[in-house]
Amino acid sequence: MGGGCGSYFYWELGYSFIRMAVHAEISIVTISKRGDTSMSNEVAAAFNAIRKVQGIKATLTALGTQVEADSIDDLLTAVKAAHAAAKAAGAERVISTIRIDERLDKAQTLEDKVRSVERKLQQ
Repeated sequence: MGGGCGSYFYWELGYSFIRMAVHAEISIVTISKRGDTSMSNEVAAAFNAIRKVQGIKATLTALGTQVEADSIDDLLTAVKAAHAAAKAAGAERVISTIRIDERLDKAQTLEDKVRSVERKLQQ
């Protein structure tokens, strides 16, 4: 049986519970008729919409948004919200690239993944 708890999803495995999260990177490209190549207005609107979705932790980067979600459903809700916000900000076309990491054997945050690599760099 799984259930939402805090900002992570828990799965019952035998007698123990493992804190689960779905990680993703969402990148959008917008096209509008403004006549310039800037996408920052639409990207800002999309990021703002993503971070307002319950169960989502979002981190803005130069080339996309890193997301920790309680479930794939929450993640897809965030993608839908990003598309709607980008269109409301003037985009006439929105192209998304989404990479999803759903690890079931170990609880790990995005920060944990970075620290793991940093420790190996120290060796």
